[in-house]
Amino acid sequence: MRSNESIVEVVASNDAPQTTPAEWWRVDTATLHARKQELEVLKCQLDAEQNAILAEINIRGVRGCSGHSTLAALIFEDFHVTAKEADARADRVLALYPGPSIGGDPAPPLAPLTADAAAEGAIGGSQIDAIIGALARIPSFVPEEDVRGGEKILVDLARHAGPRQIAQAGRRLLDELDPDGKEPRDENPKDTRPELRFVKHRNGTLGLKGTLDLETYARLKSDLDPMAKPHKAVDGVRDSRTQDERYGDAFTDYVRLKTTSRNLPGQAGEATHILVTMSYEDLISDLGEAHLDLVGPISATDARILACDARVRPGVLGTAGEPLDIGRSKRTVSLAQKYALTIRDGGCAFPGCDMPVPRCTAHHIVFWEHHGETRIDNLVLLCTKHHRLIHHSEWKVRIAQDGLPEFTAPAYLDPTGQPRRNTMHLRT
Repeated sequence: MRSNESIVEVVASNDAPQTTPAEWWRVDTATLHARKQELEVLKCQLDAEQNAILAEINIRGVRGCSGHSTLAALIFEDFHVTAKEADARADRVLALYPGPSIGGDPAPPLAPLTADAAAEGAIGGSQIDAIIGALARIPSFVPEEDVRGGEKILVDLARHAGPRQIAQAGRRLLDELDPDGKEPRDENPKDTRPELRFVKHRNGTLGLKGTLDLETYARLKSDLDPMAKPHKAVDGVRDSRTQDERYGDAFTDYVRLKTTSRNLPGQAGEATHILVTMSYEDLISDLGEAHLDLVGPISATDARILACDARVRPGVLGTAGEPLDIGRSKRTVSLAQKYALTIRDGGCAFPGCDMPVPRCTAHHIVFWEHHGETRIDNLVLLCTKHHRLIHHSEWKVRIAQDGLPEFTAPAYLDPTGQPRRNTMHLRT
């Protein structure tokens, strides 16, 4: 933004008395209009620059860079905005810029041309949201060339039009790219046969699409509702997750609980297993990527998370791809160890977390592939959120001399390195 002297120069150039920014009443109307437009361009450029920075943080890993669970949570906490605004700003970043690598290459952005126009200062937040909303509704079968052509039309319009006109143009564009539109709604949903599809979105993320009968819907929602309640406030900080994020976390825990149940049917008389393959060098070096059966490439870090307390068949491959070891998991804790962890930790051991034992898994403090043993003094209970945080960030955990787990925050969050403990659970 211009300094005070530059503003004085603008005023002086219009033959008006020299003034300060607080004395706009002394400036002629033409200068006021010119300056307000100039500032609007500068605001849009600054927003675009900040979004580019947030996108880089997202690529590096939000948890590792800040300790927050999501980009929206970082914006909510650091910028002191409402949850709604945090979500909107995070959505812009995720749509305008490449995302974290999935299978080697960064996930492509939804609206790269929109990002370029924003960097020029030509369009702002509500216009960007209207363009993103229109592009997000375009089906994945539409060729990329047609999508980019449609985006250019909307961006060019946005340079001199508002969100309402952009949204209208977006609907017309969708009619041209997908003339058949959505399938007609079933007029008798009570008789609808349940369906479930596993999908890969245009931005590389994975998801589900399904239709449920009324009874299944009611059962599932009844199970998830109590699990999706906001976490209790810690040090006055409320749960920053949106309702959708809370249900997403609840569903993740729900699947984990159900798939570890001894009552579920297995495969060939065994409990359900997940096949993870990776090279021996990647396993030892803690670099590279693994391959998760039915999903595809995943990072070595995600492979370690799965291996902590899941029924995983480790498939280690040699340099030529030959199987060196395919066997049952040797990393899972025994039932007696789980009972001991329940008594000691009482739930997620991360400071301030009140997640109960059934929604936690056992984490190896010294990773198993780093010769860490499956012993009580090398295990700690963590919920899904904090399990991923420990794997993806610089947070550290250890067992103190009194036998209880304690955590140390990254230096940029707490330079003192003071150990922290969870006081939410009663321990004997």
